[in-house]
Amino acid sequence: MSALKAHEVGRFITRPDIDEGIFLAYGPDTGLVRETAQQLIRKLAGDDPEAASIVTLDGAEVDADPSILAVEAKTISLFGGKRIVRVRGAGKSLVMTLTELRDDLQGAAIVLEAGNLTPKDALRALVEAAKNGRALPCYPDSDEALQALIRETFNQQAIRVDADVIATLREILGNDREITRRELEKLCLYAATAKVLTRDDVLLLCADNGMLVIDAIVDAAAGGHAERLELALNRALSSAVDPQRLLAICAMHFANLRRWRIEVDAGKSPRAVLDGQRPKPHFSRAGALEQQLRLWSDTALAGASARLLQTTADTRRRPGLAEASLRRALLAICMMAAAH
Repeated sequence: MSALKAHEVGRFITRPDIDEGIFLAYGPDTGLVRETAQQLIRKLAGDDPEAASIVTLDGAEVDADPSILAVEAKTISLFGGKRIVRVRGAGKSLVMTLTELRDDLQGAAIVLEAGNLTPKDALRALVEAAKNGRALPCYPDSDEALQALIRETFNQQAIRVDADVIATLREILGNDREITRRELEKLCLYAATAKVLTRDDVLLLCADNGMLVIDAIVDAAAGGHAERLELALNRALSSAVDPQRLLAICAMHFANLRRWRIEVDAGKSPRAVLDGQRPKPHFSRAGALEQQLRLWSDTALAGASARLLQTTADTRRRPGLAEASLRRALLAICMMAAAH
């Protein structure tokens, strides 16, 4: 078998054990799949990348004309460099052509990019079973991997960061490698002269990609704004924000509302309650939070909190339904708010 574990992929790209064959980068993190393929191609191109013959094909293009893959793989480079064929959006329709090519690649490397493939997928099975095939799984970064990537990026640019920068970025960024790289590049460019980065800098430049989107979800649900909720949820989920993380944040928000509601019921105004919090909620959310405290009774907040906690438990038992469960729970809570 030639299947690697996800944590082995980085080491393999640094020192691949073969330089010709079929390489399959696959997984749910499309940004990481693309980055893995690009890094592998640079490594396979060798010391003289300009001499390499690198051809990029689209999966749909190969579907329409399966022979094109074989033709490109066997075409001799005019400059004598490495022949590399990259196929984006690869699928099982390539299996027949690759079966014919795998034992007669004549020095070529075929680098495939695919989505999340099951172990029984024909394309993945072919590559894993091939002597000169390597399957490279690309799964969303763990907390440890993301923090290591952040540190490595700033260290390479000799940028000194405040102690809370990495933790703040971890909260803001999702698990899509391409988005993470883009945001880190933006921060490095911003700090290129001063060589110092603070938490305020991070919030100024990147908060819209995570924290503000999550705030929009919470406030839309608790404020009864269904259209805003749908837009914010689509934006967050398309950026690979974990549905279970969103549920946890929503549950925390409703717990806070319930705690604040007790003070309102005791005679304080919503504004006075919010002004007394430490840390104080951001001024941009003050109006929305005041409205929520007026909309929700303690009994209703208890019901919403119970639903969020039950949904969280359900998604842990059935993670494949996490997104659908999140949407259903938040829409129901949103309707509760709108009915007040």
